[in-house]
Amino acid sequence: MVAFIASFIFVVLAEMGDKTQLLAMAFATRYSAGKVLVAVFLATILNHAFAVVAGYFLTTVISMDVISFIAAFSFIIFGLWTIKGDKLKEDKKESRFGPIVTVGVAFFLAEMGDKTQLATVSLAIEYRNMVNVLMGTTLGMVIADAIGIVIGIVLRKHIPEKAIKWGSAVIFVLFGLNGVYKVLSSRLNIIFAGGIILFISLCAAYGMYYLIKINRKQ
Repeated sequence: MVAFIASFIFVVLAEMGDKTQLLAMAFATRYSAGKVLVAVFLATILNHAFAVVAGYFLTTVISMDVISFIAAFSFIIFGLWTIKGDKLKEDKKESRFGPIVTVGVAFFLAEMGDKTQLATVSLAIEYRNMVNVLMGTTLGMVIADAIGIVIGIVLRKHIPEKAIKWGSAVIFVLFGLNGVYKVLSSRLNIIFAGGIILFISLCAAYGMYYLIKINRKQ
């Protein structure tokens, strides 16, 4: 029980203001709160189960920097995808399950190398109780992200849909650039890393401009 309570409290506090909570907030402006919450739960329990069982050994095989880089870069791609939008809205089956898959994948990737995933690994090692740690960290993530979802719902009622979509895209891209920079700056010269980030930023900015231009024509 101590492991469960400690894991729950730690993750709730760690998740406040974290990128995954802000991600929940952004998704809640586009999809129903129920679907976002289900996706958060599924992605979290899978990700943290992975962290509890294999996370500790993963760092001895694959560098966590590589994992963090891939996850961060995926945020940039997802930001562009957000502007592009979903063209399968007429397909009822696809629109029903699409949001859960979309949000779930984004959350799973966002948690890879994140502090809450690494905290789950540490908690599992410290308490040696995988089940209670998994339950505690998962519940903590769901509660913290539910707060973000509520905020997202409020924003959706007062801000135009296009502004929300473009704002969400910018948030995703900025998180991605920040994550990529952190990985590169830890491995490369700061000036060289900054140059790469500048190049990626310009490419992302052009991509966003191009997609917004296309959407306006449509």
